Amino acid sequence: MKTRVKELRTAAKMTQQQLADLVHVSSRTIISIEKEQYSPSLMLAYRMAQVFGVTIENLCCLEENKEWEDRQYEDLQ
Repeated sequence: MKTRVKELRTAAKMTQQQLADLVHVSSRTIISIEKEQYSPSLMLAYRMAQVFGVTIENLCCLEENKEWEDRQYEDLQ
């Protein structure tokens, strides 16, 4: 799933480890989220959204991800 984690983290001049410490996960988890290899749980997304002062919808690009997913389903029909 696409997120804005890396964009928001770098704008905040924060390292992956600093963000990981703030949201109680490992830096590997942050790396995996930024590489779109792992989708954060709802609680983790909420914690990160609070750190950056954005909504979960904004952090996780929910509208964009939904549109992409909808296109995938259309292609199956």
